[in-house]
Amino acid sequence: MFSSLKKTLKGLLGLKDHTVIVTIEPKEKSAGSSRRSEKSEKKSKAKERERAPRRDKAPAEGRPEREARPKQERPRKSERRERPQESAPAVPAPKPERPAALKEVPPAEGKTRFLDLPLHEDVQFGIQHAGFEYCTPIQALTLPALLEGRDLAGKAQTGTGKTAAFLLAVFTRLLNHPLEERKPGCPRALVLAPTRELAMQIQKDAEVLEIFTGLTSVVVFGGMDHEKQRRSLEQPVDLVIGTPGRIIDYSRGGSLKLSKVEVLVIDEADRMLDMGFIPDVKRIVSQLPRKGERQTLLFSATLEDHILQLASGWLAEPVIVESEPEKMVSENIEQTFYSVLRDEKLALLLYILRTEPYDRVLIFGNRKDVNLRLQYDLARFGYEVPVLSGDIPQEKRIKVLERFRAGTEKIVIATDVAARGIHVDDVSLVINYDLPERAEDYVHRIGRTGRAGHNGKSISFLCEYGAYYLPDIEKLLDVQFHSTQPTEDMLKMPEPVPGAKLPKREADRHSSGSRGRGDSRRRPPMRRR
Repeated sequence: MFSSLKKTLKGLLGLKDHTVIVTIEPKEKSAGSSRRSEKSEKKSKAKERERAPRRDKAPAEGRPEREARPKQERPRKSERRERPQESAPAVPAPKPERPAALKEVPPAEGKTRFLDLPLHEDVQFGIQHAGFEYCTPIQALTLPALLEGRDLAGKAQTGTGKTAAFLLAVFTRLLNHPLEERKPGCPRALVLAPTRELAMQIQKDAEVLEIFTGLTSVVVFGGMDHEKQRRSLEQPVDLVIGTPGRIIDYSRGGSLKLSKVEVLVIDEADRMLDMGFIPDVKRIVSQLPRKGERQTLLFSATLEDHILQLASGWLAEPVIVESEPEKMVSENIEQTFYSVLRDEKLALLLYILRTEPYDRVLIFGNRKDVNLRLQYDLARFGYEVPVLSGDIPQEKRIKVLERFRAGTEKIVIATDVAARGIHVDDVSLVINYDLPERAEDYVHRIGRTGRAGHNGKSISFLCEYGAYYLPDIEKLLDVQFHSTQPTEDMLKMPEPVPGAKLPKREADRHSSGSRGRGDSRRRPPMRRR
């Protein structure tokens, strides 16, 4: 074949016979190049298939044609694990039926019955539905003046029943003077609270007492969905409860109209002052009807001169009420102190949790990082405990407190920032893992137990650093405490639980040898007594 081709070329080109034509025969392709070419061919064919329009396949004979479904992107493995399952929407609890008549309450010496007061009948039914029969001292002192429409400045501590006092008066006033037309976002009563926790607690009390009244209350505060709370004001509302900052936000935006407020309540005015909210309160008051055209109530833990000076600018000829000073610590609380070294605190805590009967336990530490370390250490021994502090997301805080109230969460670790926001009546034990640096915080901590007539217990650890603060507590309470030395068995460290579930963020930062090291900051030396 090649020889005949050569002769043909020579003839065409006019070459002589002795001219040599060199031919190079093609070599066989190597295995590697063959594989590469096959791959490139496959890729090119795949691209051609992608570019080519898809043809719908005809359904097989006798089979119905299926509807085309959009192809959903498949989530990654990690996303499938972390994606929470959708829960069914919560079904609201059915509203109880109003009884046919009020229950008779027998008179009691030295006590005032709610039935003795001119409260609206619908409010009386709510009181009895909540299980209340007799007034607390602050309620007995304030309600007669409040029901007359007088302005009032009251000295009352947390847990005395002051919240119910002003809510009962507000509801009675609104029911006795109903409006023909209620407008959205235009409340008739406004309650200002310094913290979101207090605002939420007031709202919970309002929901209980207004159950048979047909009135509507709304709570607004920072740290939650701004738009969702704004939408709650698009309906007719009788009572708005909130923190000053969020109230100003909605009034500026036009969602909240304050010109028709008939009753203003300023709760915990002393804390408003301490937290720098007084300018905001003044801005809110300037949007309300003038002094004398509205009823204004102010409550404070103290009625010192600067508080009374504020009250004089907001209240018209107020009634001044001071309930008899109560003991700072309830007699129902048993207080115990243990002298321990800092490295022994975790072992003692584990012993208490194993041996002490409890329904709900609050453990207090002075700092968030110390509490997170304690959370990790407790997890090693089988205790999954949430931590409450001032900077956790509000939704998470609410869920933890709801589980704690319901009893599904038995133990909670908290800082002092969260202490005043915990309103649970059945806390059986408070543990001061770190003794607080401020004596007042000790009172607030152990005040979470022994409430509403229940017995409670507090246990405080006096280590070589924390004991420095004990004299200030003794001075505040005018009492001298005696500490107990724990036995050897109480300080014996148990074995960790194999395979215990550890907090994710803390597991990588801690070793298994962190035995309750407590506060790592350098403390002043112990004070000689």
